[in-house]
Amino acid sequence: MSTPIPLGLYIHIPWCIQKCPYCDFNSHAVKDDFPEAVYVDALLMDLNQDLELLVKPKPVQSIFIGGGTPSLFAPESLHRLLEGVRQKIPFSGDVEITLEANPGTFESGKFADFKALGINRLSIGIQSFQDKHLKRLGRVHNAREAMAAIEMAQQAGFDNINLDLMFGLPEQTEAEALADIETALSFKTTHLSYYQLTLEPNTLFYRYPPPLPEHDALYLIQKSCQQRLMAAGFQHYEISAYSQPGKECQHNLNYWRFGDYLGIGAGAHGKISRQLPGDIIRTLKAKNPRQYLSQDSLRSIQNIVDEELPLEFMMNQLRLKQGFEWVDFQQRTGLPASRLEPALSHCVEQGLLAIEQQRVFCTAKGWDFLDAILERFV
Repeated sequence: MSTPIPLGLYIHIPWCIQKCPYCDFNSHAVKDDFPEAVYVDALLMDLNQDLELLVKPKPVQSIFIGGGTPSLFAPESLHRLLEGVRQKIPFSGDVEITLEANPGTFESGKFADFKALGINRLSIGIQSFQDKHLKRLGRVHNAREAMAAIEMAQQAGFDNINLDLMFGLPEQTEAEALADIETALSFKTTHLSYYQLTLEPNTLFYRYPPPLPEHDALYLIQKSCQQRLMAAGFQHYEISAYSQPGKECQHNLNYWRFGDYLGIGAGAHGKISRQLPGDIIRTLKAKNPRQYLSQDSLRSIQNIVDEELPLEFMMNQLRLKQGFEWVDFQQRTGLPASRLEPALSHCVEQGLLAIEQQRVFCTAKGWDFLDAILERFV
């Protein structure tokens, strides 16, 4: 008997205080008051429509409220949202509920309120603990506020906290990057998302590139910080994610394991396996908040054809250090593992992938050349 595919729920809240020059997410700077109550109504109606796409109802294993800056919303609005969701779909007994927050957008009282709502994981957008880098990144908080936010979250009772940090910042040195890591470690939080700053199209940094560290310097920064994190007991379980044992982000793990998830909110994506093989769909919601609220072109649905499944599966699973087992491919796609050939054997011959005890995973070389691996499965 095949194992049921887990279900997650992503909720997108698109507003933030100001747009950062490197950000290509669907986020919109707040100009006036934003329509919290109307947006919550739209989210719950959006969820109703997505639930109709499920062949069978099943509990949600994780909820991730992202953005934008969801912590801009009042606790009362988030309470109405979560209660509305709970009335429409059951929560698993150990449901992980994550809220993204930025240090510059809330006061200490909000953390206790968030905790009281049943939110049990915070993801705080720190990016750096150094004022000069925060200013260059266009962040609305300073280093003191960043550190105070972590302390406030811990005092409110959160024991599962992710910190977002970036490296490869304009003119950043290896010593500065390591100093950020040391500061993060000093708070003894459970999870770290550690991303390289990249210049994405449709961002201010892409149009006016800042002076970034050269490739060799970037490599040294990344490797030095990885070694420091692992020496501190953090597991490098996904390309950009590190956690204390047992504290991996369950919501993101479901993405990388090619699980199912509903995506509600402006610009949100979803993936639903209705029947295997042959009926796996992706959903996409209107990106502009005004259009989303008007319900004009609210949702598009696209089938993932069988020919695309090997690439889709590998693109996700190979982000995980442990890779996947042969049976995972069949259980998540409905296709036989033979559909991964001959690309899989070629990558093994090239030393990019390894197979041990029915598990397929990237070698150290392969993780550095993941794009080259994925090109073989196109």
